[in-house]
Amino acid sequence: MSRIIDSGLEDLSGMLHKMGELAYRTVFAALTESFQNINVDDEVSEMSDTLVLIADQVEDKAFELIARFQPVASDLRTIKSYMKIAYDFARFGRYALDISYINKRLGGIRDCDEWIISYLKEMSDVALSMVKLSVDSLRSHDSQLAEKISEKEKEIDKMYFDFLYKLIEKADATTKCTISSVLIVRYLERIADHATYICEAIIYIATGQKVILR
Repeated sequence: MSRIIDSGLEDLSGMLHKMGELAYRTVFAALTESFQNINVDDEVSEMSDTLVLIADQVEDKAFELIARFQPVASDLRTIKSYMKIAYDFARFGRYALDISYINKRLGGIRDCDEWIISYLKEMSDVALSMVKLSVDSLRSHDSQLAEKISEKEKEIDKMYFDFLYKLIEKADATTKCTISSVLIVRYLERIADHATYICEAIIYIATGQKVILR
């Protein structure tokens, strides 16, 4: 038998699904800007602002459910995790906006050596796959799917440090390219971290177990 609170939880879930899809599009747009030298700064900024707005709405809705229905422990676990996930999705937008800012103000990576561009494309693909996995895990509340992000997290961490070490060895990289590429890989690494946090929250919702996938 359905409960009154279930409708509110479904509303929260729908808001998060919308955030997840928008977060992916925001990160994808910022990265496309980097590699194709197109200007989507305004679009990325608008989507990032929308993510923050929805995150605030999720928080308001969550507190409303707590205040009105005095949810049981399992419901509280879900509500708490949903608030955390909303924050992580909003952070995706913030990092995408930072990448877009680098493209606009510092010239991005358009003048970088080919190996840098190739490396960032590869790392971007991994980060985007992690964002998608986190969104898919949320949609299905599949803890086993969420656990798969752990290996990708290790992979992107290794790529991050390998890039820094290789950059140090390359004496011909310009200062502008060095700054831009280092900042972008850092934001990609942080995006991947938040995707992992989301999957940890999904496992907590589905199983009640707090696991560390990093």
